[in-house]
Amino acid sequence: MKNIVIQGIPYDDKSSFLEGAAEAPEIIREVYHSDASNYFAENGVDTESELVEDAGDFEIVEYFEIEQITRKNLKKGRVVTLGGDHSVTFPVVKAHASVYPRLDVLHFDAHTDLYEDFDGDRYSHACPFARIMEGGHASRLVQVGIRTLSDHQREQVEKFGVEVIEAREFAAEKIPAFENPLYISIDMDVFDPAFAPGVSHQEPGGLTSRDVINSIAAISGEIVGADLVEYNPTRDVSEITGALAAKLLKELLGKMIEIS
Repeated sequence: MKNIVIQGIPYDDKSSFLEGAAEAPEIIREVYHSDASNYFAENGVDTESELVEDAGDFEIVEYFEIEQITRKNLKKGRVVTLGGDHSVTFPVVKAHASVYPRLDVLHFDAHTDLYEDFDGDRYSHACPFARIMEGGHASRLVQVGIRTLSDHQREQVEKFGVEVIEAREFAAEKIPAFENPLYISIDMDVFDPAFAPGVSHQEPGGLTSRDVINSIAAISGEIVGADLVEYNPTRDVSEITGALAAKLLKELLGKMIEIS
């Protein structure tokens, strides 16, 4: 059974609208360790396990340091990343792909993040999945909860062969089974703002907490990595979004331990 390493990447330099996501890892940990709850995931797994190591937060001076940090932590086991804006996902997935040559990615988000570039930056938080797919770092990309498809994004979906389950047609049973090692990326704006107001890009009409928790619970394959990104504590209300992020961390850890 492999260990699981939690790494905090407090980085939001590539946010296009509002900064603040760099503050998220600290808040997620505070809520996760709060006496208001316990460490048991819904599948009955105690996530306060000797299999889980929290490596703490890593100060990022230069963007591509994220890949090297992740590579080092992957030597210890599977890695769960607390972001940060969604730009962190590209170097994190690239590091995973060096260990898992055939990697599937399940991506929950309001946005496809497939822009060729955004405001002249190819590594913007609006672009990570374009970089992942063009680099061949994922064999399969399934995106869930999307509700902001532009003409350019639809072209990119077609170009890269992305499978999209839009929010308007969401059903948990539409999420396919995965044959390869699986990486999960959860952008907190996949949720309707009623469940997660603390994000930079609030997009009404999103998924519920239960939708995503049930989707995680239904996964049967091996989860080799995951990230939680785009939680912006500066926009949160009574830590509603922080509580949900901590809950998702617990459910991801519980599932990863269960299917080890």
